[in-house]
Amino acid sequence: MFEKSTAELEELGAVATTSEINQQPDIWLDTFDVYTQHANEVRAFLESARPAEGGRVTVVFTGAGSSEYVGNTCSPYLISVVRGHGFEFKSVASTDLVSAPTQFLSPADPTVLVSFARSGNSPESLAAIEVVRTVCTSVKFLNITCAPDGRLATEMQNDPDALTLLLPRANDDGFAMTGSYSCMYLLATLLFDPSDDDSKRAWVEAASRLGRDVLRREEQVSSYVEGDFSRVTYLGSGTLGGLAQEAQLKILELAAGETATSFGTSMGYRHGPKSFVDGGTLVFLFVSNDHYTRQYDLDMLNEIKADGICKRVVAIEQDTGELFGGTSFDLSGEEALPDGYLVLPFVIFGQTIALHNSIRVGDTPDTPSPTGQVTRVVHGVTIHPFVV
Repeated sequence: MFEKSTAELEELGAVATTSEINQQPDIWLDTFDVYTQHANEVRAFLESARPAEGGRVTVVFTGAGSSEYVGNTCSPYLISVVRGHGFEFKSVASTDLVSAPTQFLSPADPTVLVSFARSGNSPESLAAIEVVRTVCTSVKFLNITCAPDGRLATEMQNDPDALTLLLPRANDDGFAMTGSYSCMYLLATLLFDPSDDDSKRAWVEAASRLGRDVLRREEQVSSYVEGDFSRVTYLGSGTLGGLAQEAQLKILELAAGETATSFGTSMGYRHGPKSFVDGGTLVFLFVSNDHYTRQYDLDMLNEIKADGICKRVVAIEQDTGELFGGTSFDLSGEEALPDGYLVLPFVIFGQTIALHNSIRVGDTPDTPSPTGQVTRVVHGVTIHPFVV
């Protein structure tokens, strides 16, 4: 797909999605530049959310669909590296904040709501802000969005309690979020990761090189979705468990539901969800670079392989230690990345799988829902008044 001409991609209905997956290693470097331009401003903004007497600030990541999964992916990594820096992280879908805010918010806690939005035009984007403003007595709003002209960016522009960061090159035109997901994820991770900037730059540059390696190996990636199958499941642990959620959504979206999907964690999969696996199932597992966590990932891979039930089980891993003894898509040539940055090349793998599966089932990746049942920006949502 990445080597096809524009005319060929137009015939397949895949111009936008293919180009937007392909450009990610470059726009991750742009995202690092956005981070360096705004890092001091964001630090000052976050400190303004802290009470005068000090103490912890609750950071709530929010969004809908893939924008929710940005928070689900980055929060476990940030929890592991930000200890002692005065922030508590949690990820809550904007759909949950709007529909049941008192079940997810603590009114007295100093709070920063970090809103992720590709367009900023989904009804929940602004509704979540207004509901949180009503519930919480002390709240600031950090908006990370890809659309300078979207409602989230324009309507929050003059709010004294808000700061908006823009990633316009990541404003995907395709139906499914690709670069918008990975760039919003990366920017949030960079902003809260207390590691020094030299380390973060090195990790992003290494992730970019590994991402290009995934793209160069497209033929190998596409071979995993050859033949007959009807189900795909993605697994991972911690931050890579959040990525598994996003990867399965890409399959579901780009195939318009024709391929059934599930996701889970390596340890949790035994407790019921593993019943999803049958002879027509592909299982992909994102392997952690944390030595302790990796053991559990390899245990699950070996267990599923030994079961002999699924059509194929594939490990996606960086070649930095013990590898899975079965089918492995392994990335090499770089120092071991922290899982928070390993997400980046791994997400290109998942997106490429979804792209090829969409073509396999005869769908058009740029417009996979011909009935309009699911749309790029949701509509038909009624926002009801909320009163404390």
